[in-house]
Amino acid sequence: MSIAKVFEIISSSKVSFDDAIKKGIARAADTMTDITSAWVKDQYVEVSGGKIIEYRVVLKITFILKSAPKAAAPKTKAKATK
Repeated sequence: MSIAKVFEIISSSKVSFDDAIKKGIARAADTMTDITSAWVKDQYVEVSGGKIIEYRVVLKITFILKSAPKAAAPKTKAKATK
């Protein structure tokens, strides 16, 4: 059984939405392992002087949680018998 977690990031690019998506996923992969999917929740642009100066995307990134290591069973002392 796998359990997944979803987190949200915002990424930007001066080039395009596609570049912002690629940069966001690459940056997330720097710190998270087992990323399985991503989807664009929202996208928007920053405008100045009537021109687009930055493309921004809000990404939902999904990754699989690793199994926690199982704790060793506590050792019990055998009772001495008389």
